[in-house]
Amino acid sequence: MVNKLGTLHGVGVGPGDPELLTVKAARLIGSATVVAYLTANGKDSTARDIAKSYIPATTQHLVIDMPMRVEREPGEKAYDAGAAAIAEHLRQGRDVVMLCEGDPFFYGSFMYVFARLSNDFPCAIVPGVTSMTASAAALRRPLSARNEVVKVLPATLPEDRLREELMSAESAVLIKVGRHLPKVRNILGLLDLASRAQVVIKATHQDEVVTPLLGITEDHLPYFSSILVYAGAEAW
Repeated sequence: MVNKLGTLHGVGVGPGDPELLTVKAARLIGSATVVAYLTANGKDSTARDIAKSYIPATTQHLVIDMPMRVEREPGEKAYDAGAAAIAEHLRQGRDVVMLCEGDPFFYGSFMYVFARLSNDFPCAIVPGVTSMTASAAALRRPLSARNEVVKVLPATLPEDRLREELMSAESAVLIKVGRHLPKVRNILGLLDLASRAQVVIKATHQDEVVTPLLGITEDHLPYFSSILVYAGAEAW
């Protein structure tokens, strides 16, 4: 008799506040036999910390440690190893709930595991609240209205491309800023947009910080940071 394959669930746990998990996410985590999540360089997992109050004591934890390096190869190997460990559970008929900060398919780490396993195993995705929308809520200002266009721009883009995109933006969300802050600050200054940029650090966490970009003196931002730029959008 062939065992029924388990299902891999990619579950978005939102930006930080555990109460922002969807009802479906809470239900799946609360009944999970196995939960998987990433850690960075052996440190604690943010996704697990967000969801920990929903995880039963009997649940098995599958930790995928991700070396945070510029080179792609170490990360690819970590995803390969994590996907192989998850696949073993799925072959034995056990469902696996993989936790992902924000939304699994919006710059989420889950997509790389999904790419490795979705052709061979049943997969389901549970969307989550993104840091982008959580940041707009923290600022108490809409990202867009009517026919306005919002651009989501990784700060890792080349300087010329980033400047070009911002020049035509009605509003924009800059993510992955981190050590790229000097480049971003310089571009926004040249475009006379620095005064229209707001920084949100760790949106919805207890230690959330909301501040104008002009109030930031450091040359880098924490990993969980976004810059919202209201370039052409009007206040509502």
